[in-house]
Amino acid sequence: MITVTNLSKAFGDNQVLNGVSLQMGRGDRKGLVGANGVGKSTLVKIIAGELEPDSGTVQIATGVTLGYLPQVLSEGSALTIDELLASAQERVLALETQLRHLEAAMAGGQSAGDELVRYGHLVEEYEALGGYDLEHRTEVMLAGLGLSALPRDRIVATLSGGEKARVGLAALLLRSPDLLLLDEPTNHLDFAALDWLEDFLRRYRGAVLVVSHDRQFLNAVVDAIIEIEEHTKEARTYAGNYDFFAAAKAQARVRWEAEYAAQQEEIHELRRMIRTSARQVAHNRPPTDSDGFTYYFKGGRVDATVARNVHAAEEKLRRIEDDPIPKPPKPLQINPEFDPAELMGKTPLSVSQLSKRYSERLLLDDITFALGPRDRIAIVGANGIGKSTLLKLLARRIAPDAGSITLAPSVVVGYLDQEQETLARTGTLYEAYAAGRTGDWEQLKVELLRYGLFVYPDLAKPVAALSVGQQRKLQIARLISERANLLLLDEPTNHISFDVLEEFEQALLDFPGPLIAISHDRRFLERVAGEIWELREGQLIRYLGGWEAYRRENSRK
Repeated sequence: MITVTNLSKAFGDNQVLNGVSLQMGRGDRKGLVGANGVGKSTLVKIIAGELEPDSGTVQIATGVTLGYLPQVLSEGSALTIDELLASAQERVLALETQLRHLEAAMAGGQSAGDELVRYGHLVEEYEALGGYDLEHRTEVMLAGLGLSALPRDRIVATLSGGEKARVGLAALLLRSPDLLLLDEPTNHLDFAALDWLEDFLRRYRGAVLVVSHDRQFLNAVVDAIIEIEEHTKEARTYAGNYDFFAAAKAQARVRWEAEYAAQQEEIHELRRMIRTSARQVAHNRPPTDSDGFTYYFKGGRVDATVARNVHAAEEKLRRIEDDPIPKPPKPLQINPEFDPAELMGKTPLSVSQLSKRYSERLLLDDITFALGPRDRIAIVGANGIGKSTLLKLLARRIAPDAGSITLAPSVVVGYLDQEQETLARTGTLYEAYAAGRTGDWEQLKVELLRYGLFVYPDLAKPVAALSVGQQRKLQIARLISERANLLLLDEPTNHISFDVLEEFEQALLDFPGPLIAISHDRRFLERVAGEIWELREGQLIRYLGGWEAYRRENSRK
């Protein structure tokens, strides 16, 4: 359906795509992944014809229709919901008009043989586009995406950002193009809408190329992963869904570590050989007879052999050191020295009758709970319901209107905020990391670089020039450096590439202390959360069975 060949694109000095090639055939379902800023959205825009590449080509097969869903809906804002949906069904409605005219002509006896053939073709296309059950499909789609309650005469511009995104998605899906280009379609969807969309795309007859950070969604929908590599900006395709991709990346990491260890052993052996070869030859012993000529003749030959061997070893060592296998980064760890016994018998965090309102809106109403030393809590709820406000209160970034928050004396809080408000906005990356820390340049530099979140040239970059993904990694580095024993995490899986996400998630699984996290990431909720607390109408509703208990209860409702 489409063939992308050697596509490259830069914005100023920032190269975002470098020689990217890929193909999409009929029925293909591929996920496009990579770190923030690597060019995923740019690639989709180029395929959709909204951007021109610097070099390379995009070839679209004759007759193939594309449907593009951007992250932010910009077109159609002046229309009503009904008008936007009607514009998306323009081809179906035009076919219906043509069919009615032909039917009227045939009923009046004015039809010829070629008109009957044309009528048959139009009926076939109309049926393929779902024309006979169009209204039913529209209602099902709006219900599935949580839009049934919106009046259809509502102006799109008056909707919230999440509502606009879902209306735009509904309009695109109703068009039924041959190839769907979806840029983060799971943003702004609740869990029920996610389930509905996954089921819809699994049954979709066209092809799908989707940019997504939702691992569960990729597992459910795609059969191949295209990764744009963070440093080279090149694309590589992995067969299978997200789990296959993650397994391939994990195996590559094991190979990297093994190859690095083997090369380090080889370097050690070459250096030992160079150092000791000249001292380990037998001809250095004095001759046992008076045949000095034989002794010196043989000794000369041995010297020459030793010299050749040493030279060969030095040359091999030079080639290795000119292009060594880089050292694999150390796995992320959060306060590995922390002994959870320090918190046993204590209540690390207790909250009593906590309330908070903004203007006339009551976000939190008389909330009381106690956090145990091994509790792992995930807070879920609709956007804007007050989840981030609750976490800011617990982190003592803002004050409550009423109630109290008590921390045990030995508790050190590590707070990861969603909007990155806690990061410095001036200075370099290194200065932002070192702020408030003790230690010299060399010590803090090694500490910052050892996890592989950054490379040495990154240290001098201004914080203001960092991508949102780099800022998130800086937050994670700061969080690790704090040696916290209680973690408060607001959307911890946002903005980071999957390799960093998997490592960070594993670090959280290994962390033995208490944790409260806000998340919409179903994979994270399933793996990390012990309990789910839903914030609804100012109250916390607890699901003690974790993610599955929460999902079962909401499915039942």
